[in-house]
Amino acid sequence: MSVLLLAEVTNGELALDATAKAVAAAKSLGDVTVLAAGASAAAAGEAAAKIDGVAKVLVAEDASLGHRLAEPTAALIAGLASDFSHVVAPATTDAKNILPRVAALLDVMVISDVTAVVDADTFERPIYAGNAIQVVKSSDAKKVITFRTSTFDAAGEGGSASVETIGAAENPGLSEWVEDKVAESDRPELTSAGIVVSGGRGVGSEEDFKIIEALADKLGAAVGASRAAVDSGYAPNDWQVGQTGKVVAPDLYIAAGISGAIQHLAGMKDSKIIVAINKDEEAPIFQVADFGLVADLFEAVPALTEKLG
Repeated sequence: MSVLLLAEVTNGELALDATAKAVAAAKSLGDVTVLAAGASAAAAGEAAAKIDGVAKVLVAEDASLGHRLAEPTAALIAGLASDFSHVVAPATTDAKNILPRVAALLDVMVISDVTAVVDADTFERPIYAGNAIQVVKSSDAKKVITFRTSTFDAAGEGGSASVETIGAAENPGLSEWVEDKVAESDRPELTSAGIVVSGGRGVGSEEDFKIIEALADKLGAAVGASRAAVDSGYAPNDWQVGQTGKVVAPDLYIAAGISGAIQHLAGMKDSKIIVAINKDEEAPIFQVADFGLVADLFEAVPALTEKLG
């Protein structure tokens, strides 16, 4: 068996953490060939070749593959799929846009957010906001899979895979790029950060959310938020952690003013160490926290920030 893995490439650079974790998940399925696709992808391909467990790298560079357009990339993958038993990717925003299109072109199902590989046909994935694990056995000739990277350790470096340049598929022309509007930040990217500091509805306002940001900056952390905080306008959408937001698994997750609704827990409960700060000692967040502080966040968070010097 052989695996085609779509690498996460952004602006010509490889998202190493997401790609390496997907490689670790896919290695048990067969020889892994990584596809680095984009308007510029040569550097990403060279980086992917160094990941332990990668047998070969395919680099496809074409203007049609840039700007995160899903249809040309899906057409390229579908054209390559005949040589592979599995088509996989990390469960990122881009892959969740591309792989369902690939599955439709191949007339197979897509198995999303896989957290464990049982065998070549059988996989585990969370359902009901992570409260149950579904075992899925597919009879499709080709398996199309996204891996939830928060549950896998990244494959190490030290590989020396061969790199081959290939052409792009014919552009279906179903969409076109107009413009990108990107929020710039000096903080780490939320899904790959080692430390995340999140605030919830208890923070109370967009202005008061600055105390969450101040603690995050002291720790060199990414900033997250619960859906309640985002819906209330305290934080932007791209900070949302949870079932309908981003799934994170940092070494340290600090939750301030977050009650711990099931939808939020689904997005962060795989964190290595969870610290909860909430004045309600009955808050559900304390059931998953490794360390809990029953306190007013407006006193505890600034005090902690100050102690960090």
